Amino acid sequence: MIILFIGDGKGKTSAALGIALRASGHKMDTLIIQFMKKQGTSGEQNILCESFKNIDIFSFGADFLFQGNDKTEHIRIAQKAWSFMKETLLRKKYHILMLDELTVAIEYGLISVDEVMDFFKNPPYEIHIIITGRYAPSELLNIADIATEMKKIKHIYDKGMPAIEGIDF
Repeated sequence: MIILFIGDGKGKTSAALGIALRASGHKMDTLIIQFMKKQGTSGEQNILCESFKNIDIFSFGADFLFQGNDKTEHIRIAQKAWSFMKETLLRKKYHILMLDELTVAIEYGLISVDEVMDFFKNPPYEIHIIITGRYAPSELLNIADIATEMKKIKHIYDKGMPAIEGIDF
């Protein structure tokens, strides 16, 4: 099954992590690959590695990428993440694959949608895939079994407030 959590609202990664947590309770293994998130920058990276032995999380990211910035390093890191994910799945250990912020990496041109679609059409074995991020190319929407859009109604960012540790990261 392919599940998408997309949109400009809060809760995409949290919803995906909820599935990983539930699956952990059923003795299922989850591989989480975080695109565009630097190691050590979010709480889930710490708690999952320490507390849940059947949830493996790997973060691949540099500093923030803004429109107009040089993407060379970001492309290199995203490609490294993609290769690492494919190599890791060859062990056939995992029941669930979570690709956090994959749609943003696609939108910013760090990974091609064609490369992603080729993988989804021919995964190394039967695995559930969860994808998060703001954007959703039509190709992903078309193959998704479940697609949920988180829509922002209101957020503290609108008032100029910064992200809050433990809530936003």
